[in-house]
Amino acid sequence: LALKAAGSGKEDPGRRKKRSVEMFEENPSRKLCGFQTGRFARFRSRPPQPITNFELVAEWRHRRSGGNSGIFAWASDASIQKLAAGKGRLPDGIEVQVLDHGYTEQYEKSSGRKADWFTTNGDVFPTGPAKMKPFPPVSPDGQRSFPRKNLSRGINEWNHYYVRAINGEIRLWVNGEEVSGGTDCKPATGYLCLESEGSPVEFRGLRIRELP
Repeated sequence: LALKAAGSGKEDPGRRKKRSVEMFEENPSRKLCGFQTGRFARFRSRPPQPITNFELVAEWRHRRSGGNSGIFAWASDASIQKLAAGKGRLPDGIEVQVLDHGYTEQYEKSSGRKADWFTTNGDVFPTGPAKMKPFPPVSPDGQRSFPRKNLSRGINEWNHYYVRAINGEIRLWVNGEEVSGGTDCKPATGYLCLESEGSPVEFRGLRIRELP
């Protein structure tokens, strides 16, 4: 397994523990875009070619309560270029959210509002101009596919995600059970990204297989 940081031009055969996001791949020809927002430094690499149909497995864990992260499918090249230039906040694509349970309490405390528009157990939703018809149950605004079961574990515990994306349909399994997803995704071709939003998160065992 190898990790590559943007601009380094070198592969590190081991983990760099000081990084708050860790990216691993079995196949060095298929690179990922990784980025961070918030206080931490950014780093990124990008696939040489966009991907359409694929399956992805990854384990992840948050290292701090309230951590916010995600796996992005079919992210647009234009939005990634903006991030590389220090502009924008997220790629335009489909986000498979990686959110710690502590985020709910923090959001409600800081905003004074009820956290009814998201969950911490595997929401799937479009970002930017991307579109998706979510599988039920859905968020109040109809944009997010909420998980049918609450299966995510808390901080410092490893979670397992399996994502399958075929012909504009995306499905998420959390710790062995299918929970959320959507269809009619637009775009349905693009790049894969990992994100950390101002808090340390770790990924391991990342595998990607391109499907016909």
